[in-house]
Parts: sequence; structure tokens; C-alpha cells
Amino acid sequence: MDDERKSTAVDSLECGQVDKEKGGSDVLPPIVHDEAETKLILRKVDKRLLPVLTLLYLLSFLDRGNVGNARTLGMQTDVGLSNAQWNMCLTIFFFPYAAFEVPSNIVLKMLRPNLWLTILILAWGTTMTLMGLVQNYSGLLAARFFLGVTEAGFFPAATYLLTCWYRRYEMQGRLAIFFSAGSMAGAFSGLLAFAIQKMDGVGNLAGWRWILILEGLCTVIVGMACPFLLPNGPASAKFLSMEEKTFLSQRLENDSGGSGRLQTAETFQMRYVIAALTDWKIYLSVLIYWGNSICTYGFIYTLPSVIKELGYSASNAQLLTIPVYAFALIATVSAAFLSDRYKNRSNFIIYPFIIAAIGYIGLLALPHPGWPGATYGMLFVVAGGLYPTICGVISWNANNLAGTWKRSVGMAIQISIGNLGGAIGSNIYLAKEAPHYWTGYGFSLAIILTGLASAVILKVTLNRINKKRDSMSIDDIRAKYSEQELLDMGDYSPLFRYTL
Repeated sequence: MDDERKSTAVDSLECGQVDKEKGGSDVLPPIVHDEAETKLILRKVDKRLLPVLTLLYLLSFLDRGNVGNARTLGMQTDVGLSNAQWNMCLTIFFFPYAAFEVPSNIVLKMLRPNLWLTILILAWGTTMTLMGLVQNYSGLLAARFFLGVTEAGFFPAATYLLTCWYRRYEMQGRLAIFFSAGSMAGAFSGLLAFAIQKMDGVGNLAGWRWILILEGLCTVIVGMACPFLLPNGPASAKFLSMEEKTFLSQRLENDSGGSGRLQTAETFQMRYVIAALTDWKIYLSVLIYWGNSICTYGFIYTLPSVIKELGYSASNAQLLTIPVYAFALIATVSAAFLSDRYKNRSNFIIYPFIIAAIGYIGLLALPHPGWPGATYGMLFVVAGGLYPTICGVISWNANNLAGTWKRSVGMAIQISIGNLGGAIGSNIYLAKEAPHYWTGYGFSLAIILTGLASAVILKVTLNRINKKRDSMSIDDIRAKYSEQELLDMGDYSPLFRYTL
């Protein structure tokens, strides 16, 4: 009878959903596992969740960035675009991409995640495939716009899903694993472009068209399998026992960083959206996010061209992007696991920013195209400093937002406004400044220093709040507030402690 009650309560829950009559997992007795048993349960989750998210993010990043490879192989010339028109085609992607992220995460909470993500993946894969057939400026502009619409919901949904499975100091390492697919996308994009360009002329289509068409079709095929591959949350995970489902839910409720509990399955109320929209921490984290996104998107779109301008052929330039992205992958994963291990987010944002700033100073100081080896080396320094910071700032923001609705909306706000930086990054590398790119390198350095200062300010402020809460008596807090009031306060609860 106890097993039946446990099954009913847990199966009524999904990430952000709750059975109002049962009240969620708090009706169940606490389940305790030692560290070794917990690791085994989490490893089961890792094996089912992370490979799928990694593959999907690889395809997402590949599909939005492969125009850089296509340009190197003649796309801009064949379609007849001026440099200004080309930059507009890159830029227009980011406006719908930012606009639809918050609405998408709201829909995510109302539908099964794997259903909503399947719809998004099939839509952007189809758009990508059709982009390979564009003939003029208006066609490419429309294709890039709808690619932004259809890709908008994936990344905030994927990052939010991690918070439905893992505690705060288990998140960044997992996020880095699937986010590192962005680094791999750069490497794969160069490798695939090098291989696919050999299809130039097949079916009377240019090689760059085949890059877009084949990569788009690959996304569609994977999207069809998504409903069967992607688990929604602990409650419906068939690979977990009832006890394991309950255990995962309960440990998330107790992940406040203090002595309080967290709501993990509250029903929708508009005040949760308002709480996210008015939270100052999110907007300061956006400045940190811009320190990454503006620089990274500019880096992605111009890296093959920068290398080519050092005196390499187009084919060799594609291949030489691979080691740079591979190094970025190693740096991203290493920083993320160290951040989880030492339970610190800010230091693993601040120090990588300093490294990236040094890289940009080097690129500004070196003669171009002279000393091509030194310039190529500085690209490694920039990539190694830039890529780790995005996982850090997303995890930091997620760790410090309590309540599933506030966290879902708050993460989407951060990512949506933060990704508007891509619209800037797409336009700061001016063709007339090649190969020096004074504006691109200089603006990137300035925004990195802005992100660095914002990270320091956020760390100091949150540390001050934590110390103030530490000075309060738990007995006095519980005498002043009911348990439900403390739950409703989320991260503003005096029992909640911010991650630094």
C-alpha cells in the first residue's frame, strides 16, 4: 500500500508541476542515501539526459554558426550581398531569438519538455535545410529570422531542465558537458565544411549550399527521435525506481544553501513572473553574460576569416579552427567541474575574463598579417578565457533563483537579453578593418572588462546579504514567518543563502 501511495504522489509531479491534493513530495517520508548511492543514482540520470542535450546543443550551435563557413566558401558572393547586407543577415537572427525565449520557457512549463523541444527542433531543422536554397538577400534575411524564432526556446529550456534534476553544486559541470558542444560545433563545423565542400557542383548546387542542407536534414532526423530520447523530469523517468524518483525530488527541496526548504512544484502565479522581471540580480548577471556573448559571437563568425587573412587557404583556415575550439572545450569543462568542486561561481568567471582580456590585448598589439603564429596563438588565449564564463554565469544565476517558476522565467530573461549581445558581436568586426579588426578586438576588450566589474560587484553584494542573514536567529525567523511564507519568499527568504 505504501508503494502505491508513493507511486501516485511522485507520478503526479513533473518539473514545475504538482498534484494539488497530494501537495508534492512533502507528503512522503524522507529518503536517505549515502554519497556512493547518490552518485550511482545521478550517474543513471547523467547517462540518459546529458548525451541527448549535448547532441541537440551541438546541432543548435552548428546550425546558427555554419554561415561563417559558408561565407568562406563563397555564399556572400553567390547570393550577391554587400558587407552591410551580410551583417544584417547575421544580426536579424538575435532579435526573435531574444524575444521568444521567455514565452518559450513558459510554454515549456505547461507542456511536456520533450514534446515542446521536439516541435522546436523540427522547426529549426526545416528552416536550416531551406536556407540552403536561398537565392537573394531577402530570402536569406527571412531564413535567418525564422531560424531565430525556432531556435529561441532550446537553450533556456535545456539549461532549466538541468535544475529539475541536479542540486546547485552539481549543475555547472553538467551544463559544461552539453554546452561544450558549442565548442565542438566550431570544430565539427570546420571539419564538415572541409568535407562537404567537395560536393560542390553536385545537383548543380554550390558546396556551401550542401553544408546548410545536409546539416539541416541531420537536425530534422534527430528531432524525430527526441520524444523517445529525452526524459522530462524525475517523476516520469522510467529508468528510475519509485524510491529514486522521490529521493531526487526531496533533495532538490532541501537545496537552499541554508536551513530552509524550496518549492519545487508550485502552480503558476503571475507574481512569480513579476518576481523574476524585477530581480536586480538577473540584470547584473546580464552584463556578465554580455561579456561573453558579444565577444563569443563575434569570435565564431569571424574566426575562419581571421585565420584565412593570416595567409592560409580557405580549406586550411577551416581546419585550423578545430584546435582552437578543442582547447575552448577543455577549458570550459575543467573550469566548470572545479567550480562545482569548490562551490564557487564568481572566481571561475572573474579569472577567465582576465585571461580573455589578455588575449584581446595581444591581438590588438600584434602586427597583422605579420607574426601569424603569434596571432593564431592568441586566438587560443581568447577562446580559453571566453568559453568557460558562460556556464559560470548561467549556473550562478540559476543557483540564486528559488522557486521553479521564478527560476524558469529568470533564466530565460538572462539568456534572452544576454543573447542580444550576439547582435552586437555580429557587427563589430568590420571588413574594411581587416586584418587588424581594431573595432572588434577593442570593443570585445571593453565589454569583457565591464563583465568583470559586474561579477565583482555581484559577488560582494551577495556576500554582504549572506552575512546579514547569518546574523539572524533561526528561531526568530521561524517565529516571524510560517513555513509557507518562507517557501513563497523563494531566494528572498532569510533561510536562503546565495551562491558566491
